[in-house]
Amino acid sequence: MPHEVRNEPAIAVLLPCYNEELTIGEVVRRFRETLPSATIYVYDNNSKDLTALRARAAGAVVVREPRQGKGNVVRRMFADIDADIYVMADGDATYAPEDAPQLINTLLTERSDMVVGTRRGVTDDAGRSGHAFGNRIFNRLYKGLFGADFTDIFSGYRVFSRRFVKSFPAVSGGFEIETEMSVHASQLKLPVNEMALDYGRRPEGSSSKLSTFRDGARILWMFAMLVKETQPLRFFGTFALFFLAASIGLMIPVLVEFAETGLVPRMPTWVLSVGLLLLSMLAMVTGLILDSVSRGRAEQKRIFYLSIPAGRIERRTGANGQAPLKSEPGKASQAA
Repeated sequence: MPHEVRNEPAIAVLLPCYNEELTIGEVVRRFRETLPSATIYVYDNNSKDLTALRARAAGAVVVREPRQGKGNVVRRMFADIDADIYVMADGDATYAPEDAPQLINTLLTERSDMVVGTRRGVTDDAGRSGHAFGNRIFNRLYKGLFGADFTDIFSGYRVFSRRFVKSFPAVSGGFEIETEMSVHASQLKLPVNEMALDYGRRPEGSSSKLSTFRDGARILWMFAMLVKETQPLRFFGTFALFFLAASIGLMIPVLVEFAETGLVPRMPTWVLSVGLLLLSMLAMVTGLILDSVSRGRAEQKRIFYLSIPAGRIERRTGANGQAPLKSEPGKASQAA
């Protein structure tokens, strides 16, 4: 049976970078070899070394983003670049460009909006012990708060559909951007997949930009803000229960004393307990109202997501009349 061929999907490789002159040239060259039809974009985030020069010499399109922070870079990338498939990785050579065709193939065959390359061997480097412990804690916390869609929410190796990129609000400024991406997918119940990939070590002389405590605190704050925005009833309900428990704890001794003597000698305690009860009721009502607002916002996000074209994907009609998806980003991806 004849088949219909559409234009090959446009692939963009996105590499946010800050002081990666030792590795960025190699990363760009390997991506060009692996995905010869893709356009490689390097966004230089105020590097103080020769990152931009090395990337440009290797054949990448280099753009400067003056606002410091990975979230600011990703927001700029998603706004600037128009493609059908987006591959995002780091410029430090810890993610293998040769794995990109597998991630793209999974995105196409599973009709996903995001495929995350989960990191094998992330704890092998002793220098990452603090980061690995934080990863485990935050991944468990994410699972409890937002669901079990992801097992490695901090992976920087991801492939996106056009729909995801152009519907993602991206309000984060730093490394917490990956958490925001994961919550966005979980909230809208977007089709996502994970693929376990090897995670390499940084070369000698290259250092991580992460700060265990500072970035950990920022991510924890982002968790709280995302719970407030996406699950306000749960967020404010927790405060309501806390205020209610404190109110009852203070109120009971005063009521017992009043039942025995008919007097309320501890008036300040009684006033405080009533105030906490009112705060509990206020928090609960706030949560109920904002829960309706949050549901409406989620519906609007979903409608906007559905209004974006899925992008160009080659379709071949088989003998059974089905139209499986197939990626042809280049010879490297066909071999994968």
